[in-house]
Amino acid sequence: MSFPEDVRVTSWTELIEALYARSWQPDLRRFRSNYAFRGHAQEDAPLRPSLHRLGPNADRLELHLIRNFIKYARVEAAHRFTVWNWLTIAQHHGLPTRLLDWTFSPFVALHFVTADLSRMDCDGAVWCVDFVRLHELLPDVFRDELKREGAAAFTVEMLSRLYPTLPQFDTVSAEDWVLFFEPPSMNERIVNQYALHSVITNPRLALEDILARHPQAERRVIVPAELKWEVRDKLDQAGINERVLFPGLDGLCRWLKRHYTERG
Repeated sequence: MSFPEDVRVTSWTELIEALYARSWQPDLRRFRSNYAFRGHAQEDAPLRPSLHRLGPNADRLELHLIRNFIKYARVEAAHRFTVWNWLTIAQHHGLPTRLLDWTFSPFVALHFVTADLSRMDCDGAVWCVDFVRLHELLPDVFRDELKREGAAAFTVEMLSRLYPTLPQFDTVSAEDWVLFFEPPSMNERIVNQYALHSVITNPRLALEDILARHPQAERRVIVPAELKWEVRDKLDQAGINERVLFPGLDGLCRWLKRHYTERG
C-alpha cells in the first residue's frame, strides 16, 4: 500500500525531522504542529474504526451498542452526558465505536509502532493528518464554533452544544466529512497519551475514504523494521512506555514484560 506522501526514513534523526516537519507557525513564531498522529506496528494497517470489525452491517448495530452501554454502565454524573461523553467512555473501555484514537504527540504514536515485539520484523507507520486543514472544510456551523472558542480541535462540550445525538450529527450535510475532538480528561491514561479522537459523519466509512479526497492533508512516515529497536530503546529512555501511558499495575506489568524480553 502506498500513499501520496509516504516518507521512508533510515535513521532516528530523519524520523524526528519527518514527524516534526511543517510544525513552524510563522504567525505565532512558534513550533506548533497542526498534525494529529497515529502509530501502527504494520505499515499496511488501515485507518478503520473498531466498529467495522463487527462485519459489513456494523453501522446498523452502532446505536444498539451505545444504547445498551448506557443502560448497563454505572458512571458518575451520567445524567449530564450526551452521546459524545458516552462515545468517549465506551471507546476508552473497548466498546466498538466509529471513533479512531489519535494523539498530539508523535512520540506517543511511535510507542504504538514499536510496542508489539512480535511485529518488530515488519515496517511500521505513523499517520500524520493535518486536522486543522480538514476542519477548514467543515460546514459553517462547525467552523463558526471553532472560531467562537478560538480552538483548533473540538471538545465534547462543543459538539454537545451543536448536535447532541448521532442521527443529528450524521445529517448536518449531504457530504461526508471528519472532525477531531479532544476527550475529557477522565483519567491519567487520556492525559498522558495526549489523546485525540476522529469521528466521521458516516459510520460506514473509514478515514482513508475521506483522506483520499484530500491527500494534501495527510502523509505517512514509514518506520522500517531495521530501525524499530533503536526507536523502542530511545523511547523507553525518554519515558515513553506502558508504565507512563497506561498508568496502573496493568501498564506496569506490560512495560516490565516487554522491557525484559530478550531480542530475538
